[in-house]
Amino acid sequence: MHGGGFAGNPGGGLPFAGIPPELQTRVEKVIADEPAWSDPDVEFSQVVKDRRPLSLRRLMAPHRRALVVAAVLVVVETVCLQAGPQLTQIGIDRGILPRHLAVVVGAAIAYIVAVAVTAVASGARVAWTGRIGQGLLVDLRVRIFAHLQRLSLDFFTDEKAGVIMTRMTSDIENLNQLFQDGLVNFAVQGLTMLIVTAVLFHMNARLAMVTVLMIVPSLAVLSLWFRASSDRAYARVRDGIANVLSDLQESLSGVRIVAAHNRQTQNIVAHRNVVGEYRDANNETARINGIYGPGTDLLGWLGQTTLLLVGGWMVLHHQLTIGQLTAFILYLNAFFAPIQQLVQLYNTYQQGRASILKLRDLLLTEPSVPEAPDARPLPPITGEVRLDHVTFGYDPDNPVLHDVSLEIGEGETFSLVGPTGAGKSTIAKLVTRFYDPTEGSVTIDGHDLRSVTLESLRRQLGVVPQEPFLFAGTIRDNVAFARPGASDEEVWAAIRAVGLTELVERMPEGIDSFVHERGSSLASGERQLLALARAFLARPRVIVLDEATSNLDLQSETKVEAALDALLEGRTAIIIAHRLSTAMRADRIAVVDQGRILEIGSHDDLVARDGRYAEMYATWISHLEADHALP
Repeated sequence: MHGGGFAGNPGGGLPFAGIPPELQTRVEKVIADEPAWSDPDVEFSQVVKDRRPLSLRRLMAPHRRALVVAAVLVVVETVCLQAGPQLTQIGIDRGILPRHLAVVVGAAIAYIVAVAVTAVASGARVAWTGRIGQGLLVDLRVRIFAHLQRLSLDFFTDEKAGVIMTRMTSDIENLNQLFQDGLVNFAVQGLTMLIVTAVLFHMNARLAMVTVLMIVPSLAVLSLWFRASSDRAYARVRDGIANVLSDLQESLSGVRIVAAHNRQTQNIVAHRNVVGEYRDANNETARINGIYGPGTDLLGWLGQTTLLLVGGWMVLHHQLTIGQLTAFILYLNAFFAPIQQLVQLYNTYQQGRASILKLRDLLLTEPSVPEAPDARPLPPITGEVRLDHVTFGYDPDNPVLHDVSLEIGEGETFSLVGPTGAGKSTIAKLVTRFYDPTEGSVTIDGHDLRSVTLESLRRQLGVVPQEPFLFAGTIRDNVAFARPGASDEEVWAAIRAVGLTELVERMPEGIDSFVHERGSSLASGERQLLALARAFLARPRVIVLDEATSNLDLQSETKVEAALDALLEGRTAIIIAHRLSTAMRADRIAVVDQGRILEIGSHDDLVARDGRYAEMYATWISHLEADHALP
């Protein structure tokens, strides 16, 4: 597959004039050290194979073995980390008080070894879990992107682009934070609490029981409240950031219209309201954290006070040693320190959990135009299209088409004309199976479109929209979009066929010249011609043109219509025509109004009938005459 580089440049097509001689040796060394990446093995299916709801457990299931290694590293890190208070007790009771220097030195050396092992285990754990997390995220990103490719047009019409972008950006980043810092640290801190509790009961069960009974019930109640409250608050946060990004995306996309109509002030006010709602949601989470964090601190201080009172009394009565009391206090601090960490980690967990729920809903969204499990490939077609008593509405309660029947012959150029909103483009969308009819059927060469695979259908169809979309890349990339393996000769043949040779040859890099996103560096007529070249190279048997000349000036329209002659030769064509000059070139014309076919026939036949088309034609002629009469 060809990328966006410039042909003929060394080093894989670097987009500048050349490499300075003094850097050439270094560049060659870097290229020599580059790993030889193979082409990724990617399979795409229109059928959703895994319909199980997304969850953290299912995300991590394929990495079980790697997670076992991570768990071992967590255990080693946690156990070594908690060796300090025990070594402190040994140093005090068996070294300092009896004045045994060797015991003190041994305890100190053991402490240093424990710290070193903890550091090594922690570093290995961070690196290992980081790799696991990135692997999970790559799989998830590809899965979500593939599902978005699978969804039907109505999903993108109904859902805001900014909300969809949120799923692929901030939601994924929340999961990245969860995998990198959340889950493993959650395990470390949780395991720390278990180990500390076990050690406390082992050292002195009575003192441990007094401390636990005083602290744990209150901590449990506070934690249950925090969980319920933060669940609701973080759901609001996720919705808030989605609304912020959606409003931002819409405002940036329509920036020219905003400027043209002086809507800057109103847009700022609207965006401030959206951002304000997001702020309020974050303030709610801050309020909840402000209660839970100091609350756990208070419980920790009360625990230490109780421990000093009870433990001090036990030391005075020779039921506890000074070393044991010191270790008890250190372990109690080690017990509450994870609680503070868990508060922050739970915030991360809540954000990740809210993102998981949003992504789960997205992945459970079914395409409204599904591929049947038993769908078969569409064999090579001749191009006979038929709509049989088709009724359809984007909203099922409000049909756009009413009992429409059409037959378009092999190799015929068929035009649809009528007022805006009559249903012309809807018919084209049904033929390309962007939607399915509510009633009736659409067939090509007798094959019901619902019974064939979408890939085999779209491979034999071509679509040129009213507003051609060009991707950021080279002219070659855009022309060969449907056939990325096409040779340069085939790309040039398509360019010559639509009359773009002069434009491309005038560019400094020819077909490897860069085209900006959406083709903003080209004129509208040039963008349309490139879209026609793309369709020409795709070699479709049936082509749909949706008002392909309606936004062009007369000179550009003349060039595009000349290109259409080359494109449509030998193919079945359905043309949505805004200008009758385009419709007149068709073999037959259908007049569409209010979702019904009023007339069908050739231009001469329809003019002779003196019906709706004749009325449209007369109006068009009068406008032309009025334009020519102007000085």
